[in-house]
Amino acid sequence: MKGVLLAGGYGTRLRPLTYITNKHLLPVYDRPFIEYGLEALHSASIKNICVILGGAKPEDIPKYLGDGYRYGLNLSYKWQGEPKGIADAVYCAKDFVGDNHFVVYLADNIFPEGIKDFVKGFETSEYDAKVLLTEVAHPEYYGVAEIKGDELIGLEEKPKKPKSNFIITGVYCFNSSIFEIIEQLKPSWRGELEITEAIHRMVVSPKYKVGYTILNGRWFDCGTFDSVLEATIYIKEKMRGR
Repeated sequence: MKGVLLAGGYGTRLRPLTYITNKHLLPVYDRPFIEYGLEALHSASIKNICVILGGAKPEDIPKYLGDGYRYGLNLSYKWQGEPKGIADAVYCAKDFVGDNHFVVYLADNIFPEGIKDFVKGFETSEYDAKVLLTEVAHPEYYGVAEIKGDELIGLEEKPKKPKSNFIITGVYCFNSSIFEIIEQLKPSWRGELEITEAIHRMVVSPKYKVGYTILNGRWFDCGTFDSVLEATIYIKEKMRGR
């Protein structure tokens, strides 16, 4: 398994701090966002990771992380350029991934309990893709999963009328077939190549098998000051408990 860590975006909701540095280097308690992603991948035994750069001040990330030696990782970097969506960022890692299975991790997401079981479940399955879902009160702000029985039957990005309260979190597992799907995508109304649409196409196609896991634990999407504060308090209290 390889890892693809997405660290693009402009961090507009975290301004003015993101005028100073890349948003993934802002602190959550005692370390930057991005180190939580590296820790989660490392704990899942993923050591070869490609960091996809873009947005505001991307040069700060390789300057801070280096080649990954101090984390016990092998880091490489790809430049996305103008952000054109998560699917476009994933496609930037095509040469790095090759024919391997891989994990995509959005670097502003924090999973305090890690992703080891989720990744292991994919490795031992016959799935072409797997998503990690959680239940929220306002699913209309996310990619929403439609589930029938125990089967995932569809995904929709930011629907006005969500078909469930289960949404996709910021980590995905794929095999290399995802790249042929991304090549078929057209920009959404947001002008982006949507990873939700790519996975939905796999779900409804008889050619692919897509699985899901319901998250057992906390998840933080650190895109706003409130969510960063909430994650900081949770992690602080959890560490104090240790």
